[in-house]
Amino acid sequence: MVVRWTGRETRVLRLAQRMTVRTFAAAIGVSDRMVSKWEKGGATVEPRPANQAALDTMLALADKAVQERFATLITEQAAATADPRTETLLSADTRIYRTHPVDGKVMVQVEEGIYLAGPDDEPVWLSGFWIDVFPTTNADYARYLTATSHTSPRHWSPEGHSPEALFDHPVVWVDWHDATAYARWAHKTLPTSAQWEKAARGPKGSTYPWGEAATAAKANVRESGITSTTPVSRYRSGASPYGVYDLCGNTWEWTSSQTRPGRYELKGSAFTSPFEQAAPSAFNDACATMADDDTGFRCAALAVPPGA
Repeated sequence: MVVRWTGRETRVLRLAQRMTVRTFAAAIGVSDRMVSKWEKGGATVEPRPANQAALDTMLALADKAVQERFATLITEQAAATADPRTETLLSADTRIYRTHPVDGKVMVQVEEGIYLAGPDDEPVWLSGFWIDVFPTTNADYARYLTATSHTSPRHWSPEGHSPEALFDHPVVWVDWHDATAYARWAHKTLPTSAQWEKAARGPKGSTYPWGEAATAAKANVRESGITSTTPVSRYRSGASPYGVYDLCGNTWEWTSSQTRPGRYELKGSAFTSPFEQAAPSAFNDACATMADDDTGFRCAALAVPPGA
């Protein structure tokens, strides 16, 4: 993993991905003008921390061929230019990813330790766990329905098929019982409110997944004007320090934390919500039987089989 991204490493990653400037910019969630500025500035330009996190995630989730091309190109470039950072350009990636063997979702490890919780930033110790990098999508849920014959969401076809254009969008119209049943099938759980918040805020307890700046453009919230769900990988620049996506906006997400009998916490806000509700420390809950077009979920696990 790159210790510090500059325009030089950004260009190499784009070349390794074999993308145009425009395609690469869209994948990260910035303008193509911004990418061109980075590349033109080379080693003298350093993207903002949130954009560096998005670049980290793109490289970490890239397939092996892309990562090998990147390593080769960056090493050749460093040697050719006598870059003094040659020995540290490719340090070890502290993130650990695994693909879960049941539902095929990519999960990332969140280490044990203290994090800042709630609006008062209370220090809380939390054991380590794994969490899905992306929310459960319609495509994920379709595989689950094929395996279990569970009832399909109300916006799917009468035959139980998801709209094709929404395969990579988060599944919605699922209540807490639906989400819990999926998690049980996948040999996972819904995350607790604490697990969800730590995955969103990181070990340092940032206000938003990307840092302290109240930037509505990094999430699918009401101010974005999209008025519907979006693909779960769209907001790269809004990823958390652990590389987890959509922890602000797109859809509310069920947790396993009960607030009172029959009610459970929801986290993250949605495309229907104002940005002011998007902070991961904010509180919301709902009846377990509530299902809506802006509510979905993701899963967590205390362990992932070593062979996954």
